[in-house]
This record gives sequence, C-alpha cells and structure tokens, in this order.
Amino acid sequence: MASSKAYLDFILEQLSELKEITYKAMMGEYIIYYREKIIGGIYDDRLLVKPVKSAVSLMSDVTYELPYDGAKEMLLVENVDDRNFLNKLFASMYDELPEPRKKK
Repeated sequence: MASSKAYLDFILEQLSELKEITYKAMMGEYIIYYREKIIGGIYDDRLLVKPVKSAVSLMSDVTYELPYDGAKEMLLVENVDDRNFLNKLFASMYDELPEPRKKK
C-alpha cells in the first residue's frame, strides 16, 4: 500500500519549525531528509525513523517495524500529533545520522 500525499503533508507541517526538511518520493513512499541526511521515511502512512540511540531514549514506547520486505527495522513514531516532540526527536537524531554518500 502506498502512502498518501495528505499524510506526507501533515508530517511536513508538523516539522515546519525545522529548517532543511526535504523528501523524495520513491515507489509510492517518501524518504525524509533533515539537513541532507536521511532520517527516516513514510511507509504505508507510518512515520518510521532510523533506530539511533537518541531516538530510542526519547520514545517512551519503542516499536520496531519494517518499512518494506527485506529492509532493516526502523522505529515507529506513534506520537506524530505532538509537534514539539517531533521537532525535538529530529533535532536530537541529527548528529548520530550517517553522512550523505558522495555522488561520483
């Protein structure tokens, strides 16, 4: 099942206080970037983020889910209605995210 543009727009609105949030559509889903680093994505209308230590420590309930078959597990963000939490989550994760790959 593909994710809806309406859900993407909702998440982007929730993150609108952060600068440099971008996304790319990929096979009906959306990859979310924060300051050019992949932080997670929207899969089947679920916000999933990379399982870095800061994200695990900020979440009261940690649920690991697969974005799609064959992928690595990611953290399900259930508290998407809390704008302050989402902004704090993304900001805290940034330093732990891998650097973007250099294009050849």
